[in-house]
Amino acid sequence: MTSAPLRAGLIGLGAMGRNHCRVLAGLEGVDLVGVVDPKGDPKAAHGAPVLDTVEELIALGVDYAVVACPTALHEEVGLTLAGAGVGALIEKPLAHTVEAAQALVDAFEAAGLVAGVGHIERYNPALQNLRGRLEAGELGDVYQVVTRRQGPFPHRIADVGVVKDLATHDIDLTSWVTGQEYVSVAAHTVSKSGRPHEDMVAVVGQLADSTMVNHLVNWLSPLKERTTVVTGERGCFVADTLTADLTFFANGVQDTEWEALRAFRGVSEGDMVRYAIPKREPLLVEHERFRDAVLGVPSDIVTLRQGLRTVQVSAAVLESAQSGRTITIQEKGETSDGA
Repeated sequence: MTSAPLRAGLIGLGAMGRNHCRVLAGLEGVDLVGVVDPKGDPKAAHGAPVLDTVEELIALGVDYAVVACPTALHEEVGLTLAGAGVGALIEKPLAHTVEAAQALVDAFEAAGLVAGVGHIERYNPALQNLRGRLEAGELGDVYQVVTRRQGPFPHRIADVGVVKDLATHDIDLTSWVTGQEYVSVAAHTVSKSGRPHEDMVAVVGQLADSTMVNHLVNWLSPLKERTTVVTGERGCFVADTLTADLTFFANGVQDTEWEALRAFRGVSEGDMVRYAIPKREPLLVEHERFRDAVLGVPSDIVTLRQGLRTVQVSAAVLESAQSGRTITIQEKGETSDGA
């Protein structure tokens, strides 16, 4: 890049913030000029000054900032940045409530600023490859999307439950890979860890094209699993986002002479293919895409409106779990009792 580097800042130097800091510090075409965290460890800031307030960062003159502070602070921090004319990449979820997410959308759009949400799974190589294959029609009609996201409790999380912390990944990636919006959800939650928030959720949903959706998400399991299975007319894709592997299981076409099986009219096992795909770090790709968007280069980022929609669906999941009813999600994101 021949133009002057973009000046970037980081807000929050926790577990995720440290990863953002590492990537920003080495990102081509970007200078990390300051990190905001009153209790931040200067050793983790990669040489950038550690500041106490967002206002101090703004005073340094920044083109954009990465917001990686606790979710409950996203609205306040984001509105401050928008008011100062600073673009923002805000960690997922966009905000802790639908109202706060809407306020951020309104503020950044009114200011005409580039802003996005850090739904990092969109940049996982397996899901990127899967989306391209679905768009090319390799699976035919899509029938179902099933995700499993489970593992031990992450001690970095204190302010939200498993729905807003983890299930938002699955909600966003499901809409993104299929190109379809959610129209209804029904959910059950469990709280077993003694915390005020839920730590397990099971969701059944439906997308606009009638695709069935199932999400099982928890942080109560010693088994760490990050799996997305898309089943359709010609077979199923299995994406493992821990290893960035993508496998296709084709419906069988081989005829059989076994009379008992010949009478079966469903699918049968066919060939299995595991694709060899490049495996770049998703967080680095996310930052490259956002940098390009700030520079005015057409780039695939998660917009604030898409982030808002994910917050709306996650709120419907929690509403369903609390009420015991199916929640219908209207076109503009409002929810209604589907029972």
